[in-house]
Amino acid sequence: MFLVIGATGKVGGQVAAQLAARGAGVRALVRDPVAARLPEGVEAVRGDLTDPASLTRALGGEEVAGVFLVWPLAGPRGAAEAVGALAAHTRRIVYLSTRGVPEGDAAESAEDIPGTHAALERLVRASGAEWTLLRPGGFAGNALMWASQIRAGASVRTASPQAARTLVHEADIAAAAVRALLTGDLVGATPELTGPELLTQAEQIALIGEVLGRSVPVEKITREQARADLLEAGLPESYADGILDAHEAMETRPETVAPGAAALLGRPPHDFRRWVADHAADFR
Repeated sequence: MFLVIGATGKVGGQVAAQLAARGAGVRALVRDPVAARLPEGVEAVRGDLTDPASLTRALGGEEVAGVFLVWPLAGPRGAAEAVGALAAHTRRIVYLSTRGVPEGDAAESAEDIPGTHAALERLVRASGAEWTLLRPGGFAGNALMWASQIRAGASVRTASPQAARTLVHEADIAAAAVRALLTGDLVGATPELTGPELLTQAEQIALIGEVLGRSVPVEKITREQARADLLEAGLPESYADGILDAHEAMETRPETVAPGAAALLGRPPHDFRRWVADHAADFR
């Protein structure tokens, strides 16, 4: 039996589905089991990362083989209690972190995305459970932030059209997580995972247009306009600023392809065109 946190999201949903397809028992931690849309064969259990007692109930008072942990909250507040509750009832925790996690106490104290991941990594390492810290690069799924603009036939707004990333398909992240949960191959490891190619945001948008069979124009906007868009979407200020800083840096210092991705997956990682084809309905 495995507990998947974030099973209603893109990566967690793939983890739950791939585990179930392998014949594993899967529970998904959700706030509302009635409303949750989950893969077939996955059991919904009510719980919340901010309520450690609910995590214990979700684990059924027994030890489960492993937990896939996504931390969806802004900042690490409450993470120590949540990780402690999970570790008390599981043999293994696989944490979805990010590539380029900073080191040191100062990094952990930062109320931004890298700081949150650094703090969670430390807690998972110290939890007493076996652990794997997955460190993917940029998610291909982040391109869905453009979906409403593309569906409306509008230009895609971006402040950094030349920011270049090696975007990774959520199915590949999940495949690595499932390997970490089902085998001992990745215990104590911090594997990095990216897509197989480097694409600027402008190239990503053009490729989406190619798959859809139409041109999708790009509109370069100011940082201030982009920041306002991110804040309107609900991101905390520190997260919005961190994303914009990272994108600006990637215009001159692009991401690199992780050399071990194919070995980690046992096959070449999916490219961005494959991801767009899998999600074409979201853009139509």
